[in-house]
Amino acid sequence: MDALIKMTARQAVAALKARDVSPGELIDAAEARIAEVEPKVNALPILCLDRARAMAEKLERPDDPPPGYLYGLPVAIKDLVDVAGVRCVQGSRAFADRIAHRSDYSVERLEGNGALVIAKANTPEFGAGAQTFNDVFGTTTNPWNTAMTPAGSSGGSAAALAAGEVWLADGSDLGGSLRIPASFTGVVGLRPSPGRVAWGPRALPFDTLSVLGPMGRNVGDCALMLDAQAGLDTRDPLSLPAPERSFVDSVDHALGFGRLPSRFAGGCRVGWTPDLGLSPVDPEVLAICEAAVRRLEKLGAQVGTDTPDFSGAEECFQVLRAANFAASVWPKIQGKTDLVKPEVIWNAEKGLKLAGPEQAEARRVQGEIYNRVAAFFERHDFLVLPTCVSPPFDHRKRYLEEVAGRKFDTYISWLVLTFAITLTGTPAISIPCGFTKSGLPVGLQIVARPRGEAELLAFCAILEAELGLSGRVPVDPITGQP
Repeated sequence: MDALIKMTARQAVAALKARDVSPGELIDAAEARIAEVEPKVNALPILCLDRARAMAEKLERPDDPPPGYLYGLPVAIKDLVDVAGVRCVQGSRAFADRIAHRSDYSVERLEGNGALVIAKANTPEFGAGAQTFNDVFGTTTNPWNTAMTPAGSSGGSAAALAAGEVWLADGSDLGGSLRIPASFTGVVGLRPSPGRVAWGPRALPFDTLSVLGPMGRNVGDCALMLDAQAGLDTRDPLSLPAPERSFVDSVDHALGFGRLPSRFAGGCRVGWTPDLGLSPVDPEVLAICEAAVRRLEKLGAQVGTDTPDFSGAEECFQVLRAANFAASVWPKIQGKTDLVKPEVIWNAEKGLKLAGPEQAEARRVQGEIYNRVAAFFERHDFLVLPTCVSPPFDHRKRYLEEVAGRKFDTYISWLVLTFAITLTGTPAISIPCGFTKSGLPVGLQIVARPRGEAELLAFCAILEAELGLSGRVPVDPITGQP
């Protein structure tokens, strides 16, 4: 594996800044790696290398670069997000030939901060379902075992990072689409607070369920990308100003200080739950996560079992998601349903059939859950739980139908541990915490109080250092059996 490919994003940016390596050399290294591993993982089906090289020639080195300036680092963008002049298929045959005429706000900011987009990452159709396959580009596989899924919907981004095709990638998250692929591939995926990353133009600019966020091979890289993504954009009504202190600085300060961040004199207070009271979890996954939580105690955290009540979370999310699909996806597929997978049609039609009382009840339940979570964070710094109810599974399955004796009612029910957190609007991250006996990654989900990304990243950087797993990626794709 090329030495450039093995660099972390922060190492690569430092080398670019020092002129020890050029953007063109990194593009060449990425191109060679993509050619080598794409036949095995199918993570980056749309390449725009010539566009990236042209932008590299015009790249300026600002005298006073902002936090997160990337100096020509190649990145991948999920194929739900527009990049000007590049195909944006959204995984659908209904848009197989679509070329984006302008870039998304998030891409404009990344490119303004020195990123070079070299590829679009594969996604399930319209990002629906946490298993990355579609009828345009086929199935993305997991580099740790190419018979398994990397999950989704940011599965292409996660697999590309784990296989060393790019140094950073973006993703979106509605039900867990940044966190679950990170868990399945041994990388880091952060779902930030709504508005932390400006996004648009989009059909539902006031929607707080869907967000864009960063993915990296480790926590520091994830913080770097969030610095490059974050900032106020008046075109997005939810967008937040960038923090006064960069996210990378928060990570480095925590590592230098050597103590878990806390608002309490008595030390860092963590609530641990194996399942949010919502679903059984695969026993091996649970054991791995519990072992990681014991390492938190070794670091000095006060770990208890106090957990917010998430009663009604699944029914609430299913209604709100369906309403979202009716408003944002149905207009795209109306009259084209013969070209769209059945799960997307079902979800959109479910939304169209919703009655007013159903939506009102869902909003009420969401409010109750949030209020209980807000009260929890008056007593605790973080909530910790498994990212997913299972380890990676056979990529030939459309979705997970059962785990530990529970049969799931819908194609998204198995995402319950992440979409329940989505309802709260709190930032949540998945970091690697171990591997199954068969060598598959498992992620730990960590949740912070609203807009608490800086403390969350700092906390995770210390735990990551304790666990010592971040050096396991990138990996040469492993051909395995389901």
